[in-house]
Amino acid sequence: MRKTSVFAAAFAAAAALTLSACGGDDGGSEPAAADSATAHKAATVLERPFDKPDLVLKDTKGEKYDLLEETKGHPTLLYFGYTNCPDACPFTMSNIDIAMRKLPEAERKELRVVFVTSDPQHDSPEKLGEWLKAQNPAFIGLTGDFDTIQAGARSVGIYLDKPKKQKDGTWISSHGTQVLAFLPKDDKAHVLYSKDATAEDYRKDLPKIAKGRTP
Repeated sequence: MRKTSVFAAAFAAAAALTLSACGGDDGGSEPAAADSATAHKAATVLERPFDKPDLVLKDTKGEKYDLLEETKGHPTLLYFGYTNCPDACPFTMSNIDIAMRKLPEAERKELRVVFVTSDPQHDSPEKLGEWLKAQNPAFIGLTGDFDTIQAGARSVGIYLDKPKKQKDGTWISSHGTQVLAFLPKDDKAHVLYSKDATAEDYRKDLPKIAKGRTP
């Protein structure tokens, strides 16, 4: 897997362009600028890591979940998506699940995989819980106020647009498809994975991330 180091501020601008309008027709294509910036790069090691978003949302049981407190000191993967997404979201979470199952039990228990919905209007705690259970029961699902979620995503360079209703009655949510990896040593995102990251990419990298090292 090819990796590169960049300034976080510069990468945030490129990352904000990388969208997946899940469920759409023309909206699913990504801008050429973003394609050229991320082509063939499954992971980016950030020279200036992102702080973890200060998000207090609801988990799949409807209880308050403070992202900073609950994941403090744990290797953490963070992804923004939604349950009705037909492509990027389930593929990404499935790849992480496959890789996570290869970890030693101790490292698997320490890892936190957090999925924050980009469509809180339709992703209730119950629906989010059912969807994630089919992916991996250990995955953490969070929902809440869209503006709060959007601000948290923007703080780490991830674009989210308010879900839109289509003529056929379906809803699509345009969202960045990157996964952020936060290291336990400082709770900062040192690695950012593109939607092209495979299960094998994660399998190779997660043991290092669990130990607080970049791939």
